[in-house]
Amino acid sequence: MGGDAPTGRRDALRNRKLLTRTAREVFAEQGLDAPLDVIARRAGVGNATLYRHFPTRAALVDEVFRDALAETMAAGERARAAQDAWTGLTQYLHTVFATLAEDRGTNDLMTTNLEGVASLDAVHAHNRVTVADLLRRGQAQGTVRPDLTTEDVLFALAALGRVVPALCTVAPDAWTRPLALVLDGFRARPAAPALPAPPLTSDQLGDVLLELGPHRKLRSGA
Repeated sequence: MGGDAPTGRRDALRNRKLLTRTAREVFAEQGLDAPLDVIARRAGVGNATLYRHFPTRAALVDEVFRDALAETMAAGERARAAQDAWTGLTQYLHTVFATLAEDRGTNDLMTTNLEGVASLDAVHAHNRVTVADLLRRGQAQGTVRPDLTTEDVLFALAALGRVVPALCTVAPDAWTRPLALVLDGFRARPAAPALPAPPLTSDQLGDVLLELGPHRKLRSGA
């Protein structure tokens, strides 16, 4: 009987790894709102086993994407270290969008609100600081238009990010063209006309991001 515990722990670890790997595949195919019972069935375990390891959708998402989110934060650190802010900004955004283009799960995660995912909260906060720092330095260096705000950039990136999966059905790198056009709009130009209407506030941006379709607000539970 004493030898059953190590075997049980090994089985539990194996099931956890299997569920994580399977969830990554299903999320890539169907997005973050894929039914959890599909994940359990494909992994060959019961729903009870899935919920024993991951009591909420948010807990499963956090496990599946933690490493990818850490890589995004590392890209932000590299961008902040760039002496030329414009170079840092463009390289960072290309890295982020390449990540969004990998699969639907990653795209949903980065562009749709899901409460209770600690690693996602951290990367969103890190992303905001990265963009704000690069804009401030780019404006001081004269490469970024002076009336551009962090909220302007985050909204534009979220809106474009939502259509990346559709673009990738045409060609894997189709997203690079609209991103280049968006970045061109961020550049400083002599006598550029002022942007119309006031910029979004941080709270307004949050409200808008919740409404970006097709997913409204993914539940942190089932």
